[in-house]
Amino acid sequence: MLYTLFSDACFFFFFFPPSTSRVQKRIKRWKKSSGKEKVNKAEKLRLQKEEEERRLKEEEEARLQAEQEEAARLEKERIERERELMEKLEAKDQERREYELAELYSLEEKFVSAQLWKTKYRAYAKYSRCGLTSIMEGRVLAMLWEHYIACDGSPDPTIPQEINTFMSLWREDQNKDIQLVVEKGQQVLNLIEKLQFFLLDTPPSEITEKEIVQYQETILELQNLLHQKYNEATEHLLKTASMYEDSDTGNMQAVIKDKNVTFCIWANLKKKVRFKNHVFCDTHHGFDLPKSLAVSNVAVRILHTHYDHVSPLWLQCQSVPKLEVLESKESTQHSKDNVEELEEEKKAAEEPNMPTEEETHSDERKSAISFKEKYNSVTDINEKTEEETEKKSEILDISQVLSPLMQEKTNEKEDEITDENIVDLRQFVPVGGVYHIDALQLPPQVKQVKNWNIVELLDIGLEAYRYPPEESDDAPYPPIQITLRLSDSVIYCEEPVIARWDPAGQQWRTDGISNITYETQKSITFEMGAFYTIALLQNVHLNMPYQAWELRPMGINEALLTVTTVFAEVQIQIKAPLIEVRAYQQMALVASTFAFGWSKWNLESGQDQVVFKVSEHLKTDFVKDWSLYMFNGQRALKLKITETSEAFSKELEEDSEFHSTLYHMLKDFASKEAIDRVSTANFLFIDVVYQLLLATRVLTYS
Repeated sequence: MLYTLFSDACFFFFFFPPSTSRVQKRIKRWKKSSGKEKVNKAEKLRLQKEEEERRLKEEEEARLQAEQEEAARLEKERIERERELMEKLEAKDQERREYELAELYSLEEKFVSAQLWKTKYRAYAKYSRCGLTSIMEGRVLAMLWEHYIACDGSPDPTIPQEINTFMSLWREDQNKDIQLVVEKGQQVLNLIEKLQFFLLDTPPSEITEKEIVQYQETILELQNLLHQKYNEATEHLLKTASMYEDSDTGNMQAVIKDKNVTFCIWANLKKKVRFKNHVFCDTHHGFDLPKSLAVSNVAVRILHTHYDHVSPLWLQCQSVPKLEVLESKESTQHSKDNVEELEEEKKAAEEPNMPTEEETHSDERKSAISFKEKYNSVTDINEKTEEETEKKSEILDISQVLSPLMQEKTNEKEDEITDENIVDLRQFVPVGGVYHIDALQLPPQVKQVKNWNIVELLDIGLEAYRYPPEESDDAPYPPIQITLRLSDSVIYCEEPVIARWDPAGQQWRTDGISNITYETQKSITFEMGAFYTIALLQNVHLNMPYQAWELRPMGINEALLTVTTVFAEVQIQIKAPLIEVRAYQQMALVASTFAFGWSKWNLESGQDQVVFKVSEHLKTDFVKDWSLYMFNGQRALKLKITETSEAFSKELEEDSEFHSTLYHMLKDFASKEAIDRVSTANFLFIDVVYQLLLATRVLTYS
C-alpha cells in the first residue's frame, strides 16, 4: 500500500505491501471481467451465423416452392394440352374409324378366301378321289392332284370301306419278311398321318362327332395292326436265328433300320453262363442281363419307333386355336350348308350335262358370298365381345379361342395328379420316339438231320419271356441294365425324364427305373426291374418364356419366323386372348412387307395390350431400324420410347396419331411400294403366317 504525506513543499512516500488474499481477489475479478467480454463476442458471432443460415434456408424454401408451383402449373398446362390433343385425335379417329374398319375388312377377306380354299380342298379331296370334275379352277385341281389324288392304290383312310379292306387284306397276308413289313409300315404311317392331319385341320363345323370317333378308331386299329405285323416279323426272324449267328459270340444279332423304325434283335443261342452284356454295333444300344437270363432260352428285342403310338390319342392329336372357332350357331350352319352344296356340286358334276364355266363361277361367287356373310357375323360377334370386355374390364381367357374338341379333351385331363410317379403329360412330352424293350421266348430252332431241316411248329405266336417270373418268391431279382444311344436328330435341352408305359393305367410312370446315368446328347444308361416300353420325356414348357422372336418378310409371299429360346433358335420358313388373336391376324395381313420383332416392354405394357417392334422391310437383308408399336385389339399407336429407354411409357411418338387398326397405323409411315405389296399378298401365305403366330403365341410367351 502506498501512502503519500504532504508537508510544505516536500512529498514523502511510504509503501505498505497489501495482503496476499486481496491481490488474488482483484486478479480474479479482472479475469472474470475479461472473460465475459470474450464470451459475449463469440455468442454474438454465433447468433449472426444462425440468423444468416435461417435467412438462406427461408430463401431456398421460397425458391423451391416457387419452382414447384411453376412446375405444377406447367404440368397442368401440359396435361391440358395433351387432353386437348387426345380429344382431337379421338375425334379424328372416330371420324375415320368406319372407313378404316371397312378397309381392314376388305383386307381380311383374304382369310375368308383361305378358308373357302381349304374347305374346297378338303371337300374335293374327300369326294373326288380319282374322278375329277371341272368345277374348280385348274390351279386348285393341280394342287389337289399333287397333294391328295395320287391314285397309287393307297386307300382313303376317311372312307371306312376302303381302309377296312386295306387292313383286312394285310392281316391275311402271310408274308412275314421283316424288310417287307417295314416297307409296308411306311404306307400305314402315311395313312395314320393323314387321319391325324384331317382331325387337326378340319374345323369343328365341318366334321361330326361320329366322324371324329370313326377316324380315331381307325388310327388305333392301324397302330395295333402295324405293331402286330412287327411282332409277326420278329417271330419269323427268330425262327431262323441260327442263320444270323455271330462268329465271335455264337449268338444271333440283327439290326434292321428304316427312317421310321429300328429293330435290334438278339437271341441267346449258346446260353453261356459267363455272358455279361451285348452292344448292337450299328446302333450302340446295349443291355446287361442277369445270370438267370444268360442261361435261358431267351431273346431280347429293342424296337425303337421314331414315332409315339403308345401315348394317349388325345396327346397325339393335339390341335392349335383356329379362327373358325369364333363362329356362331348361324355361321356354323352356314358352313355345313356350304359343305352340302359342295356335295351337291359333286353329284351334279357326275351327271352327263356338265356345268358351263359361267355357272361354275356363279356357284363360286355364291360360296364366297356365303363365307363373307359368315365372316361378317363373326366380326359382329367379336365387336360385341369386345364391348362386353371393356365394360367388365376383363381379359378373355385363351379357352375362348381353343378348339371345342381340344377343350373337351383338356377338361378330361384337368384332374390333379397326386401320384408323384405318374408323368403329367400336360407338362412333359415324349421326345425321340419310343423304345419297346422286350424279353421274348426263343422259338424252336431249325435242326439239320441229314439232308432235312426239321423245326417244331408252334401256334402260340411270339411269346413274351416273363422276368421276373410269376412264381418267384419275395427275394429280389437282379435288375436289367439298358444303354440307349440317343438319336442325332433329337436335342435334349436338359436331362430327359425316363418313364415306363403302364398298360393297365394307360400312363407313363417313373417308378421301377433306377441308377440313371446320362451322357449329354450321347447316351443314357439305367436299370429296370422288368422289361418295359420306355420313353425319354422333356418338359414341354422348357423353352418358355421365349427370349426373343422376329417375323421377317423374305418376298411377297415368303417370310421367316425366328423364335429364340434359352436353349435353341428355331427358324420356320413360310411359304389366346382375343387381343392376341386380333394382333396375329393384322400382323399376318402385312407380313409380306413389314418385319415384326420382340420387345422387352411387352412385359411392362399390361395384359390388355401388346408391344412389339415393327419395321418396313422390302429387302431380304437383316432389319436395322425398328420402331415400337402398342396394340390392344381396337387401337394401335406408335410409342415414343425405344428398346434402350430407361423406363416404359405410353407416350405417343411426336407428330403421330393412333388408329383403330394396326394396318392403318403402319400405313401412316409406310411407302407406297409397301402398301401395294400388302394388297397383292396371297391369301394362303397370310393364313399360314396367322396360323404359325397363333400356334407359337410369341406375344404371350416372350
